[in-house]
Amino acid sequence: MNKGEYRYTRYIWMQFSKNKPALYSLYGCFFLVIISLFSDLIANRQPLYAKYRGRNFFPAFETFFRNTKTDSTLNTASHKYEKLQYDITDWRELPLESVIWAPIPYSASETDRSGMDYIAPGTAQQYKDSKGNMVPSPYILRHHLGTNRIGQDVTSGLIHGTRIALKVGLFSMTIAAILGIILGGISGFFGDYRIKISRGAFIMVLPGIFFGIFYGFMVRADVLKDAFESNFFIGIFQLILSLAIAVFFVSIFVYLRRMLKKIRFFSAKIFVPMDIIILKLIEIFDSIPPLLFIITFSALFVNKSLALVIIVIGILFAPQIARLTRAEFIRIRMLDYIQSARALGIGNMRIIFRHILPNALAPVFVALAFGAATAIIAESGLSFLGIGVPAELVDVFYCFVSRVC
Repeated sequence: MNKGEYRYTRYIWMQFSKNKPALYSLYGCFFLVIISLFSDLIANRQPLYAKYRGRNFFPAFETFFRNTKTDSTLNTASHKYEKLQYDITDWRELPLESVIWAPIPYSASETDRSGMDYIAPGTAQQYKDSKGNMVPSPYILRHHLGTNRIGQDVTSGLIHGTRIALKVGLFSMTIAAILGIILGGISGFFGDYRIKISRGAFIMVLPGIFFGIFYGFMVRADVLKDAFESNFFIGIFQLILSLAIAVFFVSIFVYLRRMLKKIRFFSAKIFVPMDIIILKLIEIFDSIPPLLFIITFSALFVNKSLALVIIVIGILFAPQIARLTRAEFIRIRMLDYIQSARALGIGNMRIIFRHILPNALAPVFVALAFGAATAIIAESGLSFLGIGVPAELVDVFYCFVSRVC
């Protein structure tokens, strides 16, 4: 591309940058993302650098992937090695030769006994030094926004709560977008009179779906449950395996339809009402109270996890995205350029992905943006019931939601 050639992406950025509120909002989102990615280095009870007994340590960096890292140093006075386990060592009580603290030298789950019962930011604050004496806290070791009832630093809670909030909003809306766009696109584009198959194939699909769900999900319910409780990615793998089993059974029954081809009744072509089927499934799903659905789903798992609730919230938001996507597909498929594409013989898949989907995503993105904020607030409500964020992170998450949302 030549230097003087027109660039559409550059034109989009120029138009976007003229909208100052939108531009500042984008910068704010980037700022929150950076805070969430480096929250372990911004707010951490372990120093970024410390020199102790002649050795250099980098506790905050060394525990980034393994919090229980251990090390040792030689005590020249007793000629014995002193063991340092980073997750339980209080570096403030060690006679450090030099130290560089994190900007907020407190972890989100750390309890400061000297700062219990809601210490205000402007009041006198103390900490225990290396000699075991309670001395006034220097500026770097102060609780700049105070503490909560059990002595946890509010500033650290805000920083670490940012990561949890972004996880809930981003990943739940990603799940909702994938499910909603697929279902809404199929319903809106194909409608009730665009998919035509034999009556035998349609009839054989029904028992295939039944056996697929039974052997893919119901029989493997305990396997899926244990997988999600052990590791999120293992759970996703087992879920994909269950989907493959379900597709396998559907494929077997669709293949068996060939046995019915000789019978005229089963060989007749019929339209598959995809629009009605998907809409009725959405209506049935929406008839279930969301809170009841979440409580029932969470009761199946002994160990509550953030990933589990993210999946549930994503499934709950999927029908809204599906309705919006369906409406956009129905509107766009009737426009002149889509009809021209059909007249030129362009295939359905190319029409969907090259012409309809890009033009239908704008209102979907708006709904996802508002849905992310709603998902964060919904997660904070679920935590009150003990089925949301794990107990050790509840105060951290509430700290963020109560001050930002």
